[in-house]
Amino acid sequence: MQRKRTLAQKTSESVPPSSKKPNKGCEEGSNPRSDGGFWARVVSAGKWFFLLVIIPPVLNYSSLQREALLLQPEGGTLIDIGLGQKIYLVCKGQGRPVVMLDASTGMSSDVWYQIQDDLSKITQVCSYDRVGLGFSKLLMENETTGMEKVWRKSTTGRMVDDLHRLIKEAKIQKPFILVGSELGALNGRFYSHIHDTEVSDLILIDPIPEGIFTEGLWQEYWYKDLVPSLQAMQFSAAIGLNRIFIILGWMKLPIRGENISEDLIQRQKYLLSNPAHQSSSVDEHFFLNESVSQVREISQYKPLSGRTSVCAITGDYFDELLPAHLNQAIAKFQKQLLAETYPHAKHIHIPGADRKMIYRKPSEVTKHLVKIVKQRKPTQESQ
Repeated sequence: MQRKRTLAQKTSESVPPSSKKPNKGCEEGSNPRSDGGFWARVVSAGKWFFLLVIIPPVLNYSSLQREALLLQPEGGTLIDIGLGQKIYLVCKGQGRPVVMLDASTGMSSDVWYQIQDDLSKITQVCSYDRVGLGFSKLLMENETTGMEKVWRKSTTGRMVDDLHRLIKEAKIQKPFILVGSELGALNGRFYSHIHDTEVSDLILIDPIPEGIFTEGLWQEYWYKDLVPSLQAMQFSAAIGLNRIFIILGWMKLPIRGENISEDLIQRQKYLLSNPAHQSSSVDEHFFLNESVSQVREISQYKPLSGRTSVCAITGDYFDELLPAHLNQAIAKFQKQLLAETYPHAKHIHIPGADRKMIYRKPSEVTKHLVKIVKQRKPTQESQ
């Protein structure tokens, strides 16, 4: 018996593996090891999906909730302007005339940080976040009133209506000096034409002229290059990637310099990571052509009162990063704007500056604003 078993074993060992009959399970393709490897890969991919797609937005959202309370500018307050809309207003200093600052396209009031601090030494200076930007609140409702029946939220007509209600609710002393940069300059023009008795001086910093959107190359840049890039940034903020890019140093803050406070740095990080702020920035850029049309119409319908003086401040370029032909185009239309609409306006040129001058060269802007404030002070303080 032992010899027979030995022969059987030898016979079995001599048979080639390929000639062995596979078991039924292998015939049906149900190898447990093969299935285990497949599902292991699925689980591993799911973990990466969870880490990359779920965790960043969740962490970003929770961080935004905390930062919204901690990073509000010092001395600011939320003013209810009706319909659930609340605007964040920051006023510094005392005295008259009051200087009202309206920020660049898609930017919060932080762009005025240095100018506001410097001017507040001689008078009261107020800046605000337009609805949807910065720390202002945008209520997504269909309620409308007054001019809101006609204009979208992100166009000059609506912004001016909001600003007028803000000035009324905050009891801003009138007449005041209205200073606007880019879109803020469009708002300032519209406001001054409508509410001419409230504005003593209108200061236009790098104003966006009406004629620029008749320029084909400019339209191509604005709507095929700039707006899509802002939409991509909005999407990146929504999925939490902007916060990661900032941490890794891949995304630069717009306001930089040696005198920047830590609070301002943290607010910039918060706003770059905030999809609501980025969404409003996209809307302001997207509807800029419509804002321009509104200002053109109001300028023709109601010319500016002779009681309001106008001053335009520009640099060597609209944006030093743009190609020369685009900078030349906007410079041409700015000159046309001043010649046709404000022929008596004073024009100030700041060498080496572009549209970022209000936070890149604030002292250069401030010294001209100080002169205007001091010219108005004796008259208004005697009243």
